[in-house]
Amino acid sequence: MLGLFGSNHSEDERALLRFIHTHFGFKPKKLRLFQQSLRHKSAATEIKDGIKDSNERLEFLGDSILDAVVADYLYSRYPYKDEGFLTKLRARLVSRTHLNLLATKMDLDSLLEMNLHESVKHKSLNGNAFEALVGAIYLEKGYRFTRKALVKGVLNKLVDLQSLEKTESNFKSKLLEWAQKNRSKVSYEILQEEDFGYQKNYVVQVRIGGKIKGKGKGTSKKEAEQAASGEAWKIIQEEP
Repeated sequence: MLGLFGSNHSEDERALLRFIHTHFGFKPKKLRLFQQSLRHKSAATEIKDGIKDSNERLEFLGDSILDAVVADYLYSRYPYKDEGFLTKLRARLVSRTHLNLLATKMDLDSLLEMNLHESVKHKSLNGNAFEALVGAIYLEKGYRFTRKALVKGVLNKLVDLQSLEKTESNFKSKLLEWAQKNRSKVSYEILQEEDFGYQKNYVVQVRIGGKIKGKGKGTSKKEAEQAASGEAWKIIQEEP
């Protein structure tokens, strides 16, 4: 494997090259682009006019490309399912929770470049980096190759579609629907908001009928509300 990637690369560079070759089947020419895809803004330096060489722009691009690939994949995989089914399954597959899981399965976290204290690290960093990596693949190889690489190396190998079909990921929506049927009021309250400059952390609690039913943490209010809703939904299901 050393011969394939050459001895002129550092150990970290060879690890990244092995990772891309193993999961996506090619050796990248624009190595700096892929290094950037795994660089959190806490470890980035400014390029121009406040823009840093972090993975945020690549994450934005990869998010859109991944949506298109997954939509294409599910449309072909389920020729007799309606739009509602496909929309829900795509949402579950590209949800932050599921992308974090995929990144962990691939051991992507071992390649991330960041300057964060352990107390503020969040699993969403892995999912964000995965999207940025998709963006980098697209820029170097184009859409057709990216789709083929993701289907072969990720969707067919690491995704359990049967489990996703049975999984409800939008707990907030499910909780609000339940509350409406049971004539209960749902409210969310931010308990804590930390701003580290390069990242924000939120702690949110949810009340149902005035009673606290769950708490959750996240790097966005939406993510924290979903986490709190998931905890509340679990409690509701266990109540008589």
